[in-house]
Amino acid sequence: MQLYALGLNHHTAPLSIRERVAFQPERLDDALHNLTHARTVREAAILSTCNRTELYFATEQPQHAADWLASFHQLSLKEVSPYLYTYPQRDAIRHVFRVASGLDSMVLGEPQILGQVKDAARRAEEAGTMGTLLHKLFQNTFAVAKEVRSTTAIGANIVSMAAAAVHLSERIFERISDQRVLFIGAGEMIELCAAHFAGANPREMVVANRTEARAQVVASRFGAQVMRLDAIGDVLAQFDIVVSCTASPLPIVGLGMVERAIKARRHKPMVMVDLAVPRDIEAEVGALDDIFLYTVDDLAQVVDAGLESRQQAVIEAEEIINTRVDGFLHWMQARDAVPTIKALRQHAEMLRTVELERASKLLAKGEDPQKVLDALSHGLINKLMHGPTRFLNQSEGEQQADASRLVQQLFNLNSHD
Repeated sequence: MQLYALGLNHHTAPLSIRERVAFQPERLDDALHNLTHARTVREAAILSTCNRTELYFATEQPQHAADWLASFHQLSLKEVSPYLYTYPQRDAIRHVFRVASGLDSMVLGEPQILGQVKDAARRAEEAGTMGTLLHKLFQNTFAVAKEVRSTTAIGANIVSMAAAAVHLSERIFERISDQRVLFIGAGEMIELCAAHFAGANPREMVVANRTEARAQVVASRFGAQVMRLDAIGDVLAQFDIVVSCTASPLPIVGLGMVERAIKARRHKPMVMVDLAVPRDIEAEVGALDDIFLYTVDDLAQVVDAGLESRQQAVIEAEEIINTRVDGFLHWMQARDAVPTIKALRQHAEMLRTVELERASKLLAKGEDPQKVLDALSHGLINKLMHGPTRFLNQSEGEQQADASRLVQQLFNLNSHD
């Protein structure tokens, strides 16, 4: 029985595919029971977020899990297999450690994923699909994530344009939680920015996009509202922070539009972040007294300042994870040896019982106790040494040298202690 991780995430699959294999919370228990029903998969947990769907499971036939994932969502395996990854034991352990530590997230070091992994483990526990292996795996996973977060700066650095947008906004506004945020566009960069701003719990978030359906997809992830792109001019004054990133060849937000908004706001400051190339916001807007306009170049400077500390934090985190993976594998190997250890002790106990009964009978007949003890010790030695001696005598050729080394190691014969 081996551990595996199977799934897809934002690195391997577009949103259109991730949506189709996501598990709704109300169906998760049924899915877990269904996955383990055939007994091919013995233990299972399912992690399903907006960025990933992953199965962590113990089995002898990992392909069954891929077939099941496609079938459960009424898809053909051909449709999802190009986006799937399957990690065998060591890689699976390392993967779940990295996921929980925030190393595999869209936003490096983000803390929400740890809570989502804990929830996945809790649901599996409640569904009865968490066995000894997965229980121990998740215990170790949470310990690793805690160590990474407490001993490295993995979540403390400005590591992306999106994080820099929040950082620069915080320079102007004491609390993002008091501000209203408008996102113009609905692409990947806006999605990243929304994820970062959502972590600061702004008063309101709104997504404006030419395609309302796409805007709704992004907005639904973060509890935001949706509006038409052509309505921006009418409501711009209501927003304290504007983040724009579209593929428009011409500016969407002009100088006149912003001047009217500032007048309506009675010159209350406004942060505007333009991540588009070419620009979405006219450059002249930056000259207005109450506007703090930041471009891609401004954010790049903030990101560059955090690069060195980010790289060091990732190196430190990976070292922790690699050490912990080795430790968990050692536990698994020791666990695999338990039946053999148990059988060995039972065998030795049987030999001891036989010799002890023989000695007791001799003592009852009045035999010399010293001779009985001597016979007892010789009898135990002969019986215990019979197996290793026979093993050595039956070995031939190269196997004999291997057998000799094994027995020497087993009985510590090369020790000078």
